Amino acid sequence: MTPKHEKQEFVTVLVRDPRIQKEDSWHSHIDYEIFIHTNSMCFTRKTSCVRRRFREFVWLRQRLQKNAVLLQLPELPSKTPFFNMNNPHHVDHRRQGLQEFLEKILQNALLLSDSRLHLFLQTQLSPEDIEACVSGQTKYSVADAIHKFASLKRRFPIEDEERKREKNEADSDSERLLSSLHSNIYIYIYIYTHTHRLHFFVDVILR
Repeated sequence: MTPKHEKQEFVTVLVRDPRIQKEDSWHSHIDYEIFIHTNSMCFTRKTSCVRRRFREFVWLRQRLQKNAVLLQLPELPSKTPFFNMNNPHHVDHRRQGLQEFLEKILQNALLLSDSRLHLFLQTQLSPEDIEACVSGQTKYSVADAIHKFASLKRRFPIEDEERKREKNEADSDSERLLSSLHSNIYIYIYIYTHTHRLHFFVDVILR
């Protein structure tokens, strides 16, 4: 019998928080945070957060297309030589295109069965390591890799920011307390020194 209110599956994906990452003195790239929240049985973890750069999206699309030749995959935002990572409009346009790409990918049951997609979305493994894991060349399975990443990254960015803020506030309080203690010590030393000198002066006069 079908439940009166059957729970509907959903997959929410957000591509957000673009950041410039410096590789060396001459090279930089932008990576994006991919946030997943779902109740789908297809996913090992129901919430995850990773960072990926554009060329990793290109790799993903190529691999998915190779394994699903009869499907016409959605396009990625075009890679233009005029792209400027310091131009907010350029960066946001690409971010939107990457999000739309993933939203369409995640609507396809066949693509959802590809382990590469899950490792891309729910671990920080490189494309090379993803290929090795999928082909059985690693000691860990796909599920192991996802669980391990989740255990290493228990906090999400918002929680990290709150934790940093709390730590900074605690550090500030400690600095203020330390500064106050130092001031009190200096005052004590000053009073003690001058009182001692006064006692010595009085003692000399009385003699």
